[in-house]
Amino acid sequence: MTKSTKNQAVKLNKVELTNLPNVGVLVVGVAGTKDDKRTNNPGRPVNKKSARYKRLAKQARYERALSKFTQGSKFKLEKSSQTYRYSISSGESFGCLISAIGGYVCNIDYIGRTKVTGYAFVLDKRVNVELNLKTLQFVK
Repeated sequence: MTKSTKNQAVKLNKVELTNLPNVGVLVVGVAGTKDDKRTNNPGRPVNKKSARYKRLAKQARYERALSKFTQGSKFKLEKSSQTYRYSISSGESFGCLISAIGGYVCNIDYIGRTKVTGYAFVLDKRVNVELNLKTLQFVK
């Protein structure tokens, strides 16, 4: 503990206790800098093995896959060498899938968080198509 006539300050570990003259109130502040991007940083390190951290990382991965799909990035299916991309015309609510060689594949009628459904007509029969965004492999 250091003594001075103007103000008294005690520094314990990373917490500095300051007694300001003429105020009579004890001010507590945490010394150090914020290393991560959290707004309310408690000063503890991030536990990357926690269930919450894993769940948030999984949600972020699904969100990135959905944004890549809707922006028209090329992708491959799991066991296929053919590449496809999503295309939408202005004024439509949903678009269609187009193969890499420019051919129409199917119409899209639903885009969810991890699933995309569509349909195509083959010999006057409706064929349903379902894509799982978790299993798509996006091509650069």
